[in-house]
Amino acid sequence: MNNEVLKAISERRSIRHYTDYVPTKAEIETLLKAGMEAPSAKNDQPWHFAVCTNKGLIEEIDDEVRRVWGGKTKIFYNAPLAFFISCNPGTRWGRHDVGICVENICLAAHSIGLGTVILGMPETAFLGPKGAGFAERLKFPAGYTFCVAIAIGKPASTKEAHPIKDGLVDWIE
Repeated sequence: MNNEVLKAISERRSIRHYTDYVPTKAEIETLLKAGMEAPSAKNDQPWHFAVCTNKGLIEEIDDEVRRVWGGKTKIFYNAPLAFFISCNPGTRWGRHDVGICVENICLAAHSIGLGTVILGMPETAFLGPKGAGFAERLKFPAGYTFCVAIAIGKPASTKEAHPIKDGLVDWIE
């Protein structure tokens, strides 16, 4: 099929090398709109976006994750922009809804020439002793918790598509 949406899904990659280009306010607003247009259970829209271009704060969170996990590789990959998405943990389908929202953002980013990588590991930083301070600095609403982060920027490189495993589908008729 020749379809722009299917093409974007097929071509989008998790980007781990970014240029120094900082996305414009218009580009960021485009991504936020795409995310907020995602469907959510009962139209609850359980998400909150912290749009962070503060490299120091991104690096502090990155450092805390690496401290806990013992890793050496930066998990935000020096991206100039990160979205930190939090949600109300009391919302039954909040994390599922955020997942849909995140995919919208990543596909929208790809469609305008930006790259992304979806990050769950930063949750470690929010569960540790510095977590409340990070949440406060990122202006999470009261009672909201970290769900996921997205590193965003102009790709400096990309990679081949990952192979799709066999045996992942059964047809029940």
